[in-house]
Amino acid sequence: MQDFPDRTACIVWFAGCNMRCPYCHNPELISGKAGRMGEEDVFAFLAGRVGLLDGVVFSGGEATLYPGLVDFALKVKQMGFLVKLDTNGSRPEVLEQLLSGGLVDFVALDYKAPQSRFSEITRAKRPWEAFHRSLELLAGGAHKVPFEVRTTIHSALLDLDDLQEIRGDLESLHCRAPWYIQNFMDADELGLGDLPENTWRADALSPLLDNPPMPVHLRNFG
Repeated sequence: MQDFPDRTACIVWFAGCNMRCPYCHNPELISGKAGRMGEEDVFAFLAGRVGLLDGVVFSGGEATLYPGLVDFALKVKQMGFLVKLDTNGSRPEVLEQLLSGGLVDFVALDYKAPQSRFSEITRAKRPWEAFHRSLELLAGGAHKVPFEVRTTIHSALLDLDDLQEIRGDLESLHCRAPWYIQNFMDADELGLGDLPENTWRADALSPLLDNPPMPVHLRNFG
């Protein structure tokens, strides 16, 4: 009831990721230590939920790393489900295939950090330019697929200037999608335990809420 806006949905978790964000919420998926299911098992599960669920969320890890994602999405759509994609935007070529093929109905795009901090925060194997191409694909509106932008914050990683830089970038693209600023929730598997306590408070973010072109929402602030 929470992962696909206004829809009931299940989540398919894809293992593997090309980023190593220290606040990662699903580190077991990066290492591949989580349990595994084959495609046949997934589709057998979905067959029993036709008419009961509205949609399927592709999450991870990073779903767009899965070599057969486009065909997988096509099969899910043919079963009558809507598809939501959670992505870090690192593979715009896959996102474009999904958008062009009408194979995705909603996208949640993680905006990890501004350009000046992107490599430091994500330890990404793909450059900032790849992420930004994904953002441009969605913000440009040619495919008319609804989306949201999400930024997870920790006081030892991003400051208000970093968030203002993100806001400025979204404004420059005339982005009208909602921007969710998510306060870090405990998870120290990737080394965040070595960092100080997260001290972000909602009132410190008030400058970001001052008449932006897109709606700004705060998550996990008590």
